Amino acid sequence: MTLRFIVVFLCGISALLVSGQPSLILTEKGLNEIRNQLGKAPLFDASLEKVRAQIDAEIARPIDVPVPVDLAGGYTHQQHKANFFNLQKAGVLFQITGEEKYAQYVRDVLMAYKELYPQLDRHPAERSYARGKFFWQCLNDANWLVYVSQAYDCIYDWLPAKERKALNKELFRPYADFLSVETPQFFNRIHNHSTWGNAAVGMIGLVMDDEELVQRALYGAREASVTGPAQDNDGGQILDKDQKMGFLAQVDEAFSPDGYYTEGPYYQRYAMYPFLIFAQALANNKPELGILNYRNGLLIKAVYALVNQTNAQGEFFPINDAQKGMSLLSRELVFGVSMAYHYGGNDPELLSIIEKQGRVPLNDAGMAAAKGITEGKTQPYTFKSIELTDGAAGDEGAIGIIRADNLTLLMKYAKHGMGHGHFDRLGFLLYDAHGEVIQDYGAARWVNIEHKDGGGYLKENHSWAKQTLAHNTLVVDKDSHFDGKVKAADQVAGTPYYFLPGDDVQIVSAKETNAYKDVAMHRTMAVVRVPELENPLVIDLFAVQAPEGTRYDLPLYYLGEFMSSNQDFETNDTLTPMGAHDGYQHLWQEAQAIAKGKVFRFTWFNKRNFFTMHSAVREGDELLLTRIGAYDPNFNLRRDPGLIHRRTSGNTLFASLYELHGSYDYTTERPLNLFTAIADFRVLHESADYVAVQFELKNGNRYVFAFSLTDDDESSRHQLQIENKNLEWTGIYNFYKTDNE
Repeated sequence: MTLRFIVVFLCGISALLVSGQPSLILTEKGLNEIRNQLGKAPLFDASLEKVRAQIDAEIARPIDVPVPVDLAGGYTHQQHKANFFNLQKAGVLFQITGEEKYAQYVRDVLMAYKELYPQLDRHPAERSYARGKFFWQCLNDANWLVYVSQAYDCIYDWLPAKERKALNKELFRPYADFLSVETPQFFNRIHNHSTWGNAAVGMIGLVMDDEELVQRALYGAREASVTGPAQDNDGGQILDKDQKMGFLAQVDEAFSPDGYYTEGPYYQRYAMYPFLIFAQALANNKPELGILNYRNGLLIKAVYALVNQTNAQGEFFPINDAQKGMSLLSRELVFGVSMAYHYGGNDPELLSIIEKQGRVPLNDAGMAAAKGITEGKTQPYTFKSIELTDGAAGDEGAIGIIRADNLTLLMKYAKHGMGHGHFDRLGFLLYDAHGEVIQDYGAARWVNIEHKDGGGYLKENHSWAKQTLAHNTLVVDKDSHFDGKVKAADQVAGTPYYFLPGDDVQIVSAKETNAYKDVAMHRTMAVVRVPELENPLVIDLFAVQAPEGTRYDLPLYYLGEFMSSNQDFETNDTLTPMGAHDGYQHLWQEAQAIAKGKVFRFTWFNKRNFFTMHSAVREGDELLLTRIGAYDPNFNLRRDPGLIHRRTSGNTLFASLYELHGSYDYTTERPLNLFTAIADFRVLHESADYVAVQFELKNGNRYVFAFSLTDDDESSRHQLQIENKNLEWTGIYNFYKTDNE
């Protein structure tokens, strides 16, 4: 810490001791600890200096509070967004350093907003179901108020009473009413939008000591009736009657007991900030609520759930609407992980996440984390195989995450996810140490990129990214699950069947019987280690019960470059879209083959490794090489490759084996083990009750995996006749090396 900073800091603190302390996030006790530890916790000091430099530069510029005009990527939107971040940081700097220039900056900007607010009607852009004031949608206005309430709290006692009264009466109380009773379709829902609204109204209510607003935030604006549209912009339902509402209902309904958030990790990340920041404010001001212990400490569990939904690069799994690349480095998780450390028992493994984040929030949680790192308490975070249940009671589906060496497998059989959900029951993603191997498309959106429709969701998000065809799961008769209807999909969830974390054999298995009429789907994926191979193998068994003549398309969106196949693909000189709806209009069919033999082998290369898929095929199966990008005049979609296994049948089994093998060194230009180690893969048995497959290594060793589809009792005895041999085992599965006779 510089000498100048110490002198200014000591001079400023005397003024703060007279003017009193904030109570929302920063408290007298927490501030005393922060001030006492300055210069002793390098990560906190570095975080503080970085924020000081940023805000000092901002203060030197003219105040800019423009009349709102633009959508998400536009100038006025970005300026108001920058303002609320800067205000929050300036308020914190005032409390930590005591320098009044930060308080003066906050006051001056707030006064400019006080003058602007009465002049505004709702935002001129009419795209949103809940148009805002400073922003095109109320969601962003709620963001503004969540952050600005913290800044206001930091200067509240410093302000003259007359100015406080004017801000309360002319800006903050009207703004809170606007977000709540004047826009109930935004405020009175179980949704990430409403979480921000609840937190915003509650936090400003705590700052102003306005109990009516606090109660409204906790329990909803019950006096208001919804008269707007029945759906939000993403197709999510807006209910007028029997709608649960308020912050406590959000905690009750949006999370499972495991901390999984029904909209998926991308929006859980976004929603965690208002959940946690308002929870901390309530803990400081209404300790009788016990909010941080509510539902067995659910909000802290939710942080762990988010950490566990990341790949080796710390990026969140892009299920449902999600922008790829969002990670643990986000500002929400910088705040959330430090808070989980401070309020969740000082777990030393979280410190390794915080070290990678490279910064801490400027509050007592951030100081506690920085101290822990300085004291050498950091331990590596253990990423385990885990099943995260969905639904308020944990009984509405789940996601299964299996980790084995460098491989991470995710299978999704959770609730739909409301308006941000995708029609992807029983879909899966696969990662290695370098990132995606088999991908989920994510969302069709360029967040805050004005070139792409103002930075909002593109129409292709509905026509492609949400459709079943865009995912690694089964499409029946060219229709999306639930006929692409959010309301129908929201009413039911997938059914977990079996989850086994472990060492040499790990399994995730789930059923889906509602996505299509008269079709029952059951997918089982096993990650197995065999001593002869360097990497684990992934076995994929997708059993289907359906009427004869049903057409199945099973897509696989591999990332990388096609290397080779044992099938004779015929390329197309002329490309046409593969269909007219349900996502088919966005796929080019580049090549096709009629399956030959009993196994389809397909090898591709991605980044540094080779991958081979082995799939059992039968007579009449079609194999289609596809490319995303048809019917896309504005080039909104990535031109990613895909593969579709097409079959027309009744009851059937799609059986595949995924193999990671070999590597390529770009500097030496030397490939290693670029060919598969698997000589054969085949189905030994398929019925309504059992499936069994066998793979043979090139050294002649054979392995069998058998699985019970209808009896999940670990103590049950099973018996199968396979190739004139009697196979018996106890439990749901059997994986063994054969005697090769």
